[in-house]
Amino acid sequence: MPRINKTYITNEFLQLMKKVDLKTSSRNLFFMMAMSAGLTLLPQELLAVENSIQAVQQGNEVEGVVKDASGEPIIGATVRVVGTKIATVTDMDGNFKINAKSGQSLQITYVGCKPKTVKVGGRGALAVTLEDDSQVLKDVQVVAYGVQKKVTVTGAISNINGSELTKVPTGSINNMLSGVVPGLSSVQYSGEPGADAATILVRGQATTNNSAPLIQVDGVERDFNDIDPSEIESITVLKDASATAVFGVRGANGVILVTTKRGKEGKAHISATTSMSVVMPTNMIKLANAYEYATYYNQMKKNDGVTDESAFFSPTVLQKLKDHSDPIKYPDTDWIDYCFKDHAIQTQHNVNISGGTERMRYFVSVGAFTQDGLFKQQALPYDFNFKYKRFNYRANLDFDVTKTTTISVNLGGRVDTKNTPYSGEDNNQLFRHLYWATPFSSPGIVNGKYVMASTDYDSDNMPFIGASGLGAYYGLGYMSKNTNTLNADVVLNQKLDMITKGLSFKLKGSYNSDYSVTKQRGAKAAYYTPVSQPDGSLEYRKHGNDTQLGYSEGFGKGRNWYFETSLNYNRNFGLHHVGALALYNQSKTYYPSTYSSIPSGYVGLVGRVTYDWNNRYMAEFNVGYNGSENFAKNNRYGFFPAGSVGWIVSEEPFFKPLRKVVDYFKLRASWGLVGNDKIGGSRFMYTDDPYGFGKGYNFGVNSGNFASGAYESAKHNPDVTWEKSFKQDYGVDLNILNNRLKATFDYYYEHRKDILVSSAVAPGFLGFTLPAANLGEVNSWGYEVSLKWNDKIGKDFSYWVEGNLSYNQNEIKELYEAPQNYSWMYKKGHRIGSRSIFKYWGLYSDTAEEEYMAQYGTKLPQYGSSQIQNGDAVYVDLNGDGVIDSNDASYELGHTDDPEYVIGFNIGFRWKNLEVSTQWTGAWNVSRMLDETFRQPLGDIGQKGLLKYQYDHTWTPDNPDPNAKYPRATMSGAKNNYAGSTLYEVNASYLRLKNAQIAYHFDFPFMKKIKMNDLTLALSGYNLFTITDFQWGDPESRTSSRPSYPLTRSFSLSLKVGF
Repeated sequence: MPRINKTYITNEFLQLMKKVDLKTSSRNLFFMMAMSAGLTLLPQELLAVENSIQAVQQGNEVEGVVKDASGEPIIGATVRVVGTKIATVTDMDGNFKINAKSGQSLQITYVGCKPKTVKVGGRGALAVTLEDDSQVLKDVQVVAYGVQKKVTVTGAISNINGSELTKVPTGSINNMLSGVVPGLSSVQYSGEPGADAATILVRGQATTNNSAPLIQVDGVERDFNDIDPSEIESITVLKDASATAVFGVRGANGVILVTTKRGKEGKAHISATTSMSVVMPTNMIKLANAYEYATYYNQMKKNDGVTDESAFFSPTVLQKLKDHSDPIKYPDTDWIDYCFKDHAIQTQHNVNISGGTERMRYFVSVGAFTQDGLFKQQALPYDFNFKYKRFNYRANLDFDVTKTTTISVNLGGRVDTKNTPYSGEDNNQLFRHLYWATPFSSPGIVNGKYVMASTDYDSDNMPFIGASGLGAYYGLGYMSKNTNTLNADVVLNQKLDMITKGLSFKLKGSYNSDYSVTKQRGAKAAYYTPVSQPDGSLEYRKHGNDTQLGYSEGFGKGRNWYFETSLNYNRNFGLHHVGALALYNQSKTYYPSTYSSIPSGYVGLVGRVTYDWNNRYMAEFNVGYNGSENFAKNNRYGFFPAGSVGWIVSEEPFFKPLRKVVDYFKLRASWGLVGNDKIGGSRFMYTDDPYGFGKGYNFGVNSGNFASGAYESAKHNPDVTWEKSFKQDYGVDLNILNNRLKATFDYYYEHRKDILVSSAVAPGFLGFTLPAANLGEVNSWGYEVSLKWNDKIGKDFSYWVEGNLSYNQNEIKELYEAPQNYSWMYKKGHRIGSRSIFKYWGLYSDTAEEEYMAQYGTKLPQYGSSQIQNGDAVYVDLNGDGVIDSNDASYELGHTDDPEYVIGFNIGFRWKNLEVSTQWTGAWNVSRMLDETFRQPLGDIGQKGLLKYQYDHTWTPDNPDPNAKYPRATMSGAKNNYAGSTLYEVNASYLRLKNAQIAYHFDFPFMKKIKMNDLTLALSGYNLFTITDFQWGDPESRTSSRPSYPLTRSFSLSLKVGF
């Protein structure tokens, strides 16, 4: 209900009450009405009421009822006869009687509503509906299992408008969320077509197990990465316990609610969007060239004291690698440049139509998305490149069967095809092998032949050739996966006002299915080595044979259903608003990954009660009672309560002097318990210890024969249960300067306990691993700040600046780790994801002994049996025993893969028909740990890849830079120089222009004639540029032993037409 700003109970009113003789109700009832409605009547208005009551006795009485937009009666609305002093107020049921003649006009007013004037007709009672006049009162917020007025929300909730998701064409919705709202962080590790979705966290990691949030599309748990952005109305992020407790065992990691668009009553609206994008890598790894590689290799051999000349690249070979005089036998191939194209093409198209009649509303959408890969085709007769095609469809229909009964039908889905090179391994292995390649291993494809260099030339042989960049995929075929996904919902909404006003019933059933076919077209390709001829020409020796594409296929399937039924109650009693929800839900998923013949399921009860007085004081209580099949019967169900309160201080009378500056000031707090049943481990860990059959036992003496038998494969724990999280949130919402500046602040604290871990405190001689148990504890905390400024300059120019900052920290309180000698050796007491690494001190030099002694007061530590040399890495002896060993590896050093700070800001303006917007994101206190090729030049065997950065920044006798990023090149000392340390834990902080758009909204005269209401041409970009010190590709990409497809940027041209 709209709020009333003031309540006047004046002496004049009390005196008037004594004089008035009410015939339709008692004096006491009238007084009660005024009190409950917070009646705003000045003394002169009270006199008008007295006059109107006296006038009622004279005849010409008009009756009527006043209600709000939701059909609830308005108590205390003022009804005046225009041009007279006759007035009255509505009673407890919104009814009124007033003396007025036919043809006169009545004006009905109520604080927070738009005034309305109606004419008095002949016969019959008047029915008047007042509309809300305040945007703050009218805005609603999607919450769990329903909506609430935004002004009365007491939980920590952030909202993203669907229009923000369509500014830049992207393959995955996840990639548009980074930095948009506070508390939501994302890391995009890969740019692979069809597999580029970012990993999302809500308020960071609070558990050592699965930290992924629960994602629901239209109230059902579904994947939203492959939804067409044009179908989305809004995305809501629920962060605290008050907002997520109703999800019980699935709400601990936060919840993301995706709401798709629906039709509205009115003429059909048609919208069509088409775009074409040029996609290219953001920042590719740069490899050393052949001459740089060979000289680095020679330096490494020299550093290791190798004297055998055949182990070196000879001066003649070095010269050929340098001057490219014999590019076939001594190639110099930049595999990144050779294998990757400069760009690829991406397209996105959508057509949707929406509208409706009084009894039926509809939204229908179809869309298509295509993205090509960045690999070059080379000379193969078939297309092996990465490629992704997706077709989306959706129909959301609402039928008003009666005035109180609505049936909604939602049908959506997608059909997609994803192609990848076939190598017999996962795609991350493909890029791993690509980075292992040496530049002189192959010149690539020569006259249609896959040519490899050799080590058996007649003279001037290279010591080795290494791996080719084409070896992991060229000629090996391709894979194609087709997936068909279907989602369907049927919803019944029934108003039960005949029982009591504000009561409604809801019944919902959902069905989801997917079916996939994976085709493997494996093959083999011959390769050739060059052979010099007497006349100086080259012939090629063939190795192996080309084979035709083979064929094999695999199938995948999945289906699940969801059911819910609920009673919902919303009612206003004067200035009191009460809401309640009681809901039962159940779901079942078929063909899970383990024990696939046994479906997995959930069942739960949900309860919620909300109360607010005059939109000023709010309270909410939520509870979830849920069951999960992952736990034994005595632990299967859990009770998850949460409560929250809110106070709009700016509505208080004492706040009136500040209202000229402060438009809105709200305090809120929440506390509650939520759960997480995605705790790792296997299904049915509560059952008896499982046994396997196989392996075998050795019977007899000196016998090599094994007989298969049963063996205990694992230890189970009947008491295993879900994680529990107690969350607290304290927030402030503030609007100032005529609502041009809006600010929010939240501080939160979470204690997560009963995290599933395997205790390592038992000694190894027991012969088995202790069963997983709920022993872990983690604390996490942080804050979020959001600022939004919107303003206009003159008639045609408007602009906005929006920013948000999120900070998240966590600390492991208990993991039951194996006993260690020192505190820094435990994960306990440190951030989730911390690494056990040495503390790098510097590079050894002739003055290192003195400098280390001066800093730490002890001698340099020993490094095993090897003798440390100039340019070798020196680490800090944390325990002071004079030896660098595992006791000096610490979890206290550096940062982790997920950032502690995330920032985002949106800056834009609109001038007449021109609109410009930019979205920036950034992160700091985040790092990557270099591994394999990124850490150790030439790899573990001394014959793998070498990065250009490694070549340029390695210590050498000729350039003994004490600040060199990489120590002396060595294989014999690799264990020391390339040990995991802070030297290789690198800063991955960045500031990125995530997306930008320049759009022009045309307004041609012909548009009105053909009823075209929108014609927009836009130029946009994604991942346009990045400010960072990171030198190993994109700062979000992986630098581990499993590098991924490079991240991409795109430039798009799009056209939108609306009718």
